[in-house]
Order: sequence, then structure tokens, then C-alpha cells
Amino acid sequence: MASLRLLIRLCVAAMLLALVAGRPAAAQDQVLPSFAPSCHAATPVDRAAETMIARAAWTCADNSWRSDVPAVWLRFEAQEWKGELAPRQFFSRIARFQSITFYAVDAGGNMRSVAYNETDGRPFAEGPVFQLPLPEITAQTRMLLVRIEAPHSVPLLTEARITHDKTKAEWRQISLVLLAFVMGMLVLPLLFDISFYVVLRERFILVHAAMVGAMMNYVLFAGGLVSAFTTLPVALMAVMGPLSYAIGGGLSALFFASFLERGAQSRLMRRITIATGFFTIALPGFFALQLDATQAFDDRAYFIACIPYIFVITIAVVEAILRGSRSARFVAVAWTPIIIASTERLLRGLGWYVGPQSLDQMLYVAIGIEVVVISLAIADRFLALRRERDEALTEARLLEHISSRDSLTGLMNRRAVEARFDDLLAQGFDTFALVDLDRFKAINDLHGHQVGDAALIACAEAIRAGTDRDSIAVRLGGEEFVVLLRGERTLERAEALRQAIPMRIAADVPGLELPVTASMGVIVLAEAGRHTMGFAEFYARADALMYDAKASGRNRLAYERLTVFNTAPKPQQRDAQRSAS
Repeated sequence: MASLRLLIRLCVAAMLLALVAGRPAAAQDQVLPSFAPSCHAATPVDRAAETMIARAAWTCADNSWRSDVPAVWLRFEAQEWKGELAPRQFFSRIARFQSITFYAVDAGGNMRSVAYNETDGRPFAEGPVFQLPLPEITAQTRMLLVRIEAPHSVPLLTEARITHDKTKAEWRQISLVLLAFVMGMLVLPLLFDISFYVVLRERFILVHAAMVGAMMNYVLFAGGLVSAFTTLPVALMAVMGPLSYAIGGGLSALFFASFLERGAQSRLMRRITIATGFFTIALPGFFALQLDATQAFDDRAYFIACIPYIFVITIAVVEAILRGSRSARFVAVAWTPIIIASTERLLRGLGWYVGPQSLDQMLYVAIGIEVVVISLAIADRFLALRRERDEALTEARLLEHISSRDSLTGLMNRRAVEARFDDLLAQGFDTFALVDLDRFKAINDLHGHQVGDAALIACAEAIRAGTDRDSIAVRLGGEEFVVLLRGERTLERAEALRQAIPMRIAADVPGLELPVTASMGVIVLAEAGRHTMGFAEFYARADALMYDAKASGRNRLAYERLTVFNTAPKPQQRDAQRSAS
């Protein structure tokens, strides 16, 4: 809840800052205003400036803007700045172009011109804009003509302005403060991703971190914030903004497919989402390069190629929500603002309408909100995955416990001790004692299997009560038990366990006609760490000793001391010890 309240506060602050940044400039800021073109025209490259002076060649309505033409002309009328200081600077949104030529046309027909290449443009920290100096504008100048050859972007044309002071660009310092605020919103999720990945090695965290990095690049370059720190070529800034957005959009689709819970997407929808992610990185990313060979269509193609992304992601989110995905609800909250803002930017980029550059600020805020909300979603998913893993580990331990324990007595079973037998010998468990209850079949025949089970449980309790950290009790099956011992006096301790069995059964299982005794076969190894036999071979030797004890009258122990051996020879010495009764 604390994180949610913090998010709400950040979002409100960002939106208020965006509104302040987008407000019209105050009266004192209008002393040296900027001027927009009054008319525009699309022509071949070789059209002479003299032929463009006639008004008939121009479109003077704010529509029909095109960037897929060889050259675009802009016309600025002198009456626009009449009474003001003469304009000295041209500025517009950063985009690729081949050249820009200015023609200052005087009333007497005199014309002064100056031409610049793309490399002459100088970005400056007033937003994603660059500037070029104008030819001399005098009191006799009646119009300024601007020819932009091979433009790659409609906003390069629609947002072109002239001004006496370059600081009167559309974006003011408050806008840069907003961008810096958004960058701060992006840095924190990146740090969260690093922290989450250290604990939870999930691929979607890395994809989200890459997506955040792409969005940070977008804000830096498309927002012009990078110009506050360094001066970069116009071509580089023009490419990096849309390229970062295409990469970020594609990564967000890949993130979505890997982030959702299992079963939140149908198999077909998941494949489409992943394919859309790679498509968005590849195709819009290619058009974002704004190559000379693609000038005639790359601007429109970039935005059109982004439409499948918006369409698929919307359907994918809706499907995941309908399938009950909790994570998809977070994504819906995070992506709704950015989808709306991206759609607006797409329509403006296609030239459907002309809007102020300040509309981009809403897109940057939406990006900041999206990344922060997704970070909260990752935190929520992180906790869910931790719970799932903890539950899985608990279940695995329970299953391991069940699979390694005898269901009747709770002692370790044969499979468990066989799997660990070599390690146990290496740990010093050098005494192998096999216990078998005497005449146990008679108990089942006379009193029933329920009483027989009670006798087995009592036998296990007697063995368990006599074991400690230097002994391990195992039920092999039926009435057979094994005790592994280490340390001093293992033979005496094994005999004490054997003698405790009849007393415990007699106490826990009343009504038996005869005492239930036990016979034991014991092997004591002289050098357990150097043995070469497995559990089955030790069991076979102990079993033979145990039958020797039974053959000698039952209720006794038979043992054998062994040194290091490579085979399993028959016992050469056996000692039988009758129990004290």
C-alpha cells in the first residue's frame, strides 16, 4: 500500500508538471515570440525559388503536410513579425533531412540565400529541436522562403519556427525539468530490476531492464534532454529517438509474454505476442534509421508498422485479463496511458492533424508511469514466485520425507539408507546391525495383523529411543530393522538396543502370550572409509550372522569384525552372545 500511495503521488506530480509545462507562455515570455509558417508546398528538388514567390503555388491551410516528397517549401510572411525584432534563427523538431536553404526576399525582388546541410544543424537544450541561422532579415524583407530537401518527418515541417532569440523555442526550461523527473522515475525501476534479478533469476526481469534502458534512451534523445549535457549530430539524435522507441516497444511485447503467469495466454496468442515483439524491433527499427534510400516512405512506414503492435498488445492484455491473470491487470493499468499517448503521436506523425510539440510531454509522462507500475507488477510477481517456490520446496521436502520414511514406523526406509550408504560409511558409521523379531509370524497368526503392526511400532520406538547422533535406525521391511552406529562401544550399544526391544513391546502391546524377542547380526568394520562393498553385500553378511543367532537359539547377537577387503568371503569367525534374561 505504501508503494501504491507513492506511485499515485509521483503520477499526480508528473501530470501537474506536464500541465504546467504545456501551458501557454506568460506575457513576459511573449516579448520575443516565435513565428510559424503561413503556407507550405511540396515540389521537385529542382524548383527555383523565384517560381515560389507567387501565392498560387502554396497551401495556406494547416493540412496536407507530407514528408514523402523530394522537397518541401515553407513560407513566412514579413507582416507576422512586423513591429517586432527581425528573426535571426530557424528551429524545428530534430529529424533527418538532406539540406535546408533559406531565401530572404525583399520588396524590390532582391534575394539573399544561405544553404545548410544536415551536419550544420545544432541541437540545443530546449527540447528535441535544432537551430540554423537565417540570412539577414531587413526592413525591406517581405517574406522568408525555406526549402527543406528530402525531409524524413512531418513534425520537422509542422513545428518549424523562426525567432529572434533561440531560447524562445516551444519547449521551456520547465519541460526539461519534467523530462528530468521522468528520467528519475525510470532510474529507480532499473535499480529494482537489478536487485530482483540477484534474488530471482527470471528472464522477464532482464527483458524489463532492457526495456527500461530503451525508454531512458528515448526520453534522452526524443525529448532532447541529452542536449543539456552534450552536443550531438542531428542525424544521430534523429535516429536514436524513434529507434529506442521501436526497441522498447518490441521488448515490452517480449516482456509481456514471459512475465505472465503460466496459462495466462493461449499458445497461439503467446506466439503472436512474441512475433510482434521481434517484428516491432525489426521493421519500425529499420525505418527509424531514416536512410536516404527510404526517404520517400520511411516516416509513414514507421508509424504504420507500429499499428500491429498496438493492436496485438491490446488484444493480448484483454485475453490475459479474461483468463484471470493478476499480472495482466497491472499491465493494463501501466500500458493504457502509453497506448493512448502513442496513438496520438502516431496520428500526429502521419500528418492527420497538427498539434503542439508539448503533446509529447504527455507521452514521456506515460512512459514514466508505465515503467513504475510495471516495476510494482514485477515486485508483486516476485513475491508470488517466492511463495510458489517456497511452497514447492516445502512440498518437495515433504515428498522427500515421505519417500525416505517407512509409513508405519516413521523410521528411514531402505531406499533412503542405500542412497546415502557410502556417505554414511565415510562419516564413520562403521557398525551394521541387522535386527529381526523372533517368531513374528506367530503374532500375526494368533492375534492378527493389527497387533503385529503395534509390535513393529513398539520395536521401532525401542530402537529410536536408543539412537542418537551417532546412530541411525532403518526399517527394511517386515520385521527387519537395521541400526548403523559409529563411535566407541558400538557392539555393546547394539546389544543394549536389542535387549530393549522385548521390554518395550511388552509394555506397549499387552495381551501377548509370550515375550517378543529379537535376534541380531552385526558387522563391525575396522576401516570403514576404505571399503569396497555396497549396502546389499553388507546386508547379506549381516543377514547370515542374524540367522546364525536364530539357529543358536534366538534372542541373541552374532557379530563379525572385518578389515579392508575387496571381495565378500564367507565369515571365518563368528561369535554368538546369549542375551541376559
